[in-house]
Amino acid sequence: MTAHPCPPPHDAATPRSDALSRFIRPKAKDIGEFEVRRVLPAGRCRSVGPFIFFDHMGPAAFAPGKGINVRPHPHVCLSTMTYLFEGEIMHRDSLGYAQLIRPGAINLMRAGRGIVHSERAGPDLQAPSRLDGIQTWMALPAEHEEAEPAFDHYPAETIPAVEVDGVSIRVVMGEALGARSPVRTLSPTVYLDVVLGAGQAVHIPRESQELAAYVAHGSITVDGQDDVAGGVMAVVADGADFAARGGAQGARLILVGGSPLGPRHLWWNFVASDPARIEQAKRDWRDGRFEKVPGDDEEFIPLPT
Repeated sequence: MTAHPCPPPHDAATPRSDALSRFIRPKAKDIGEFEVRRVLPAGRCRSVGPFIFFDHMGPAAFAPGKGINVRPHPHVCLSTMTYLFEGEIMHRDSLGYAQLIRPGAINLMRAGRGIVHSERAGPDLQAPSRLDGIQTWMALPAEHEEAEPAFDHYPAETIPAVEVDGVSIRVVMGEALGARSPVRTLSPTVYLDVVLGAGQAVHIPRESQELAAYVAHGSITVDGQDDVAGGVMAVVADGADFAARGGAQGARLILVGGSPLGPRHLWWNFVASDPARIEQAKRDWRDGRFEKVPGDDEEFIPLPT
């Protein structure tokens, strides 16, 4: 996904519970065919662990012949991860990968020194369709920022799932609750997909330096004090475990966290610890020095002015 300009997300009311440090309400951006809700970076919370960018795509409904249509665009010095609840996206990149992603699977792309990719609708456009999912960007450790670009796809059946007191939890990245994801990470990272029934409680021990919970669907109550609506991210206080109860309609949560990697500069689709690297990426994209995407090389998103 490309970073369309939109106002930064803002902090909501101060939590009452000592278990939370802040709430973040996303800013919505209409990108043509559907809406993206951007959660990170926020005004007073630029990142959570290595996660420096967090978008909720949709939920969106498409008429026949319509769908996501993100033209080729570049990235440097970061990893992107796409995780769908519903729908499908065709990924193509300058390494030559063409991979359809469906719900529960993972597309992990490491930009490193530079990569170009596109995100289009799947091949079947004859029927109405829907799209709902999360895309995150992760900073790379400084020693890996200029690594060779790479792409990995993990089918849904390879992602471990555990059940804790009747609550279904997928360990999408990292290690938690006795399960380890096969997804390759370059720094301590956690990403959990938690499904709560109405009134169902979950307690997840703290296993990462930083942690936040995004309510993708439904609502939750934290520590019996804070009601967190859908579309809101609750940042967990330092050292606290995460405990919540599903609202009247239940909830689906994405928990992200890990070890922070220090400040990063972000401009458009470029992220780097050195601002000079972003200026170089701007020049390279403007002057056509990035590699093209095989099978999708007739158009591109120009450098913003």
